[in-house]
Amino acid sequence: MILPMQKQHLFIGLFLLAASSLLFSCDKSFGDTRPDGRLVPPTVTEDSSLPSITVNGVQLHAEAYGHPDSALLIVIHGGPGSDYRYLLNCKAFADHGFRVVFYDQRGAGLSERFPQSHFSSVEILSDELHGVIAHYRTHTDQKVFLLGHSWGAMLAAIYLNDRPNAPIDGLILGEPGGFKWDDFSGYINRSQDFKLFSESLNDAIYADQMLSGKDDEHEILDYKLDLLTSVGDSKDSPVGNEDFLPKWRSGAATFMAYSELGPRIKPDWTQNLHLYNTKVLFLYSENNKAYGRAHAEHVSSAFPKVELFETKDAGHDMLSFPRGWNNSFPVMLNYLNSLK
Repeated sequence: MILPMQKQHLFIGLFLLAASSLLFSCDKSFGDTRPDGRLVPPTVTEDSSLPSITVNGVQLHAEAYGHPDSALLIVIHGGPGSDYRYLLNCKAFADHGFRVVFYDQRGAGLSERFPQSHFSSVEILSDELHGVIAHYRTHTDQKVFLLGHSWGAMLAAIYLNDRPNAPIDGLILGEPGGFKWDDFSGYINRSQDFKLFSESLNDAIYADQMLSGKDDEHEILDYKLDLLTSVGDSKDSPVGNEDFLPKWRSGAATFMAYSELGPRIKPDWTQNLHLYNTKVLFLYSENNKAYGRAHAEHVSSAFPKVELFETKDAGHDMLSFPRGWNNSFPVMLNYLNSLK
């Protein structure tokens, strides 16, 4: 499959903003085949040694840290189509009395793969999050907190918009692009820094054209997306990333499906957010020039009670590298402890 040039640029721009793994998430050595001859790591359906759970009939790559009966903290990665590897710093919450849950969304990271047609609505992922919570919740009095980053922050808000009475005891959101299409697409436009005829972009597109993959050839399709999202120089990005984010594997089918679904349905996921009366901790970063306080105030205004926090000396990857993490962690921990 060879995408038209205009659509390739759109997809790169969408991944740049919607994904927490963003345009610069791949390893600098990316592009080489693995020692086992595969283009990308195997999923949980291909490697039984990987930790996994089954939710709504789907096998998800997942793991949890901390005592099972402690307050649940569900960590929601970006994308669509990234994975939770870049958020593993959040394991630190387990040392402070939380049960920290990580999972790769269906079709992403190392979770089970599906064709693009499977992802007909975002509600599929909202229902999946509901299932993940139910899987790990051990008793009805167990408190539940959500921590979402980028697309994951959007998904957390979508979940609460779909289920305004869900027993979610606290919410941490890290730079969601927006909960309305115009806000999200505007952020995408501000975040695009690649040049249409740059050598790095042309190299990536050339590699994409040399590879072809059918709808069910996920190894090839995911590898192609990894190639496309490896272009660029993170130091020049307006989103201010510190470095290349660690990741396992892109999910091409889910990424392509939602990249096409958004412009078509132009969603508004704010109708019920005013019903969530618990204070939301909303993080934005000093070095993400495409975001800023004005956008943070505008997006977060969908909730009635918000605490805004600017993570100093970090960009959109505020939870992944020492500068951003060291500035954000104490604030997040204080917020969670105040509600625990």
